[in-house]
Amino acid sequence: MATDPSGSRYGIPHAAALVAAAVLGGAVALGGAAVTGSLGGSSTVREIVSSPASANPPVAFARGRALSINEIYRRWAPGVVQITSTSLVDVPQDPTFGNPFAPQQQQTQSLGSGFVMDKAGHVVTNYHVVEGSTDVEVSFSNGERLRASIVGTDAATDLAVLKIKASSRALTPLSWGNSDAVSVGDSVVAIGNPFGYTRSATAGIVSAIDRPLAAPDERGVISHGIQTDAALNHGNSGGPLLSAAGEVIGVNSQISTGTTGQEGNLGIGFAIPSNTVRKVAADLISHGRVDHAFLGISANELTPQFAELFNLPVSRGLLVSGVDEGSAAAKALRGGTTQETVAGQSWALGGDIIVKADGIDTPTLDKLRDVIADHEPGDTIELVIYRGKERQTIEVTLGRQPSP
Repeated sequence: MATDPSGSRYGIPHAAALVAAAVLGGAVALGGAAVTGSLGGSSTVREIVSSPASANPPVAFARGRALSINEIYRRWAPGVVQITSTSLVDVPQDPTFGNPFAPQQQQTQSLGSGFVMDKAGHVVTNYHVVEGSTDVEVSFSNGERLRASIVGTDAATDLAVLKIKASSRALTPLSWGNSDAVSVGDSVVAIGNPFGYTRSATAGIVSAIDRPLAAPDERGVISHGIQTDAALNHGNSGGPLLSAAGEVIGVNSQISTGTTGQEGNLGIGFAIPSNTVRKVAADLISHGRVDHAFLGISANELTPQFAELFNLPVSRGLLVSGVDEGSAAAKALRGGTTQETVAGQSWALGGDIIVKADGIDTPTLDKLRDVIADHEPGDTIELVIYRGKERQTIEVTLGRQPSP
């Protein structure tokens, strides 16, 4: 997995740490959807949780082809579902006074959201909403409850696809938007089931784009996350983030709890981009799984200042600090051999510097992730590296991202 110039992982220089819903990021290796490491900063992102007393006021939507918030809600809320996931959890027993005949497990239920993606009855939600579930139920706006089967899950992108048996005439599939076209300031609507309040709408804007989000497989990050100030809370997980045109541009997944430890919405929520969702959902429906290409490195993003300080041959690129044993990188790349501390941050020096991948400059971890994400396990990519002062071009056969 890769680290940023400050030494924190996931390549988020001077940014708050983003932790996947109910999952803290651990050491990982760079794959199509993930880069390994822990996050820097003091904020964390957890499963969407409780809301403070005040909520963000809805913004005024632009005129023209944009729909009003009410139009978006009336048109698409029937396609948003509430998901009830039942699972078994181990019950710890008191070693001294515990009853050896008492049940060792008990049932728990959690609520989340999802939305209908086609007339065949496929429903998209978050992986962490149905993780470990023994039974999944989907509820519609008309009160109808249907049992759902899990078609497939992908912890690397925190996504899952369910399947329900229902008349196609009774289903309202939502329309996909292009998340690559999303810009800061765009108006958005989130529809979900916060705290069980079914099909609630909140509105806001896109606050930032290209946020790396920690994945619940503990192996890295989900690239190109969309940040929004639309209020998200416990139960919104898996619901759609809609554009002003009423198109799905993301799946709501995480919030930041800031530095206060407050477990509520602070106006900083995150959604998995729709272009990622569509690709993963298609693979899950076709194959029941997603195979992510995997390189297997830890790295720092170089800065000109650091490169000058240590007389490195280039000022931009990815300084490899370590490689995962048995990975594709272990056969082709070298990690750092010495540790240096600069302004309180630790750097591993002596490793290769990656400057291009498949002809694309790689000044950031996001750039390398994007190149790898376009490949399948077993594909060969061409890397331009510096080993010491010598520029080399090497080929690396990508592996398969390990299971969590």
